[in-house]
Amino acid sequence: MTLCRRLLINTIIHECHDSIYSGHLSADRKLVKVKNCAWWPSWRKETIEYCHTCDRCQKANRSTGKKFRLMIHIQEPKSPWEVIQMDWVTELPPSGDKSYNTCLVIVDRYRKTPIFLPCHKDDTAMDTALVLWSRVISHTVILKNIIIDRDTKFTSALWTNLHRLFGTKLSFSTEYHPQTDVLAERMIQNLEDMIRRFCAYGLEFKDSDGFAHDWCTLIPALELEYKTSVHSSTGQTPAMLEKGCNERLPVDTPWKDLIDINPTASSFKIILDKVKYHAKKIQVELSGELENKHPTLPVSLIKPYQPADKELFPLRNPAPLTVPPVEQDEDKKIKKFIKERRLRGKNQREYLVRYRNPVHEYEWPAESKIPDSDKLLRRFRHERRPQAWICL
Repeated sequence: MTLCRRLLINTIIHECHDSIYSGHLSADRKLVKVKNCAWWPSWRKETIEYCHTCDRCQKANRSTGKKFRLMIHIQEPKSPWEVIQMDWVTELPPSGDKSYNTCLVIVDRYRKTPIFLPCHKDDTAMDTALVLWSRVISHTVILKNIIIDRDTKFTSALWTNLHRLFGTKLSFSTEYHPQTDVLAERMIQNLEDMIRRFCAYGLEFKDSDGFAHDWCTLIPALELEYKTSVHSSTGQTPAMLEKGCNERLPVDTPWKDLIDINPTASSFKIILDKVKYHAKKIQVELSGELENKHPTLPVSLIKPYQPADKELFPLRNPAPLTVPPVEQDEDKKIKKFIKERRLRGKNQREYLVRYRNPVHEYEWPAESKIPDSDKLLRRFRHERRPQAWICL
């Protein structure tokens, strides 16, 4: 075990969580990687805080919730690649030289080892069978059971007869019940989240126009990251269960400025002193356009945002919190100004306006209550201005 200096803490956590080889996965998995690299006081607390305050993770992660349902028991395999689960990630943007728009996800139920294969949405049953043969069957053994959904490729006569010759059993999930294929579904969610973090919110993978659709180049690194991450059901990484050791990643390279732990070091007490930093709370001021909106908020779409501590993690540059522009409702947009009047005893004007929606066709609002009316008011006052006539 090695003792880490304060200057390298951010670099180590950044490589374990934010790099392409880390995939922005959960804090539990990152604790294992940080623990294998170095140690410092309060390393667990700072790693968890770093993961929970990640800007990309908070924006890209899906909202999950527990649902009550009956337990579906699937017989667990007794050897690797005996039972697999398959499913597709569809509706992906075209990527690669062959314009792949779908990703086939294959999971080994014994070691939780994933295989991500880019393919096309219109692939036939024969194309899928060839991919399965080249990447799974040719490197392992004949499969005993395949858990799949009721896709037309899987229910075709070619696919059924082909696996009948090999002695492979096809277990189809109940229609509209994805709980049967929950391992593949969860793997698909993780893959979609990792692609979304690097393609939608990762500026290093975007082109000059702000688009990043080349997700095929990320698949090998994302597959390697999942194989080297601890699975909750096994307590080990799929690579450890498959090869007896984890794959070597860039974060595993020795750091030059690390110090070997010495129990008699005189400065050990100074290193153990904890410095507490309080994150600054940012309060966003609402603009005047929000005053005309209904005060009800969609509570189901709100989730807490945890800002990162700039002093604790100086290498992070989170996106600034901004208020999205609020457009005026279509039914309250002004179509035309008709008349103008001044209130008695008050330095205030009211205008007879006509709205686009016939339900609120005419109204006398005050000038201060009319948003975005400068252009229409200038046109209205220009039309009412007396014209100068020149007589020749």
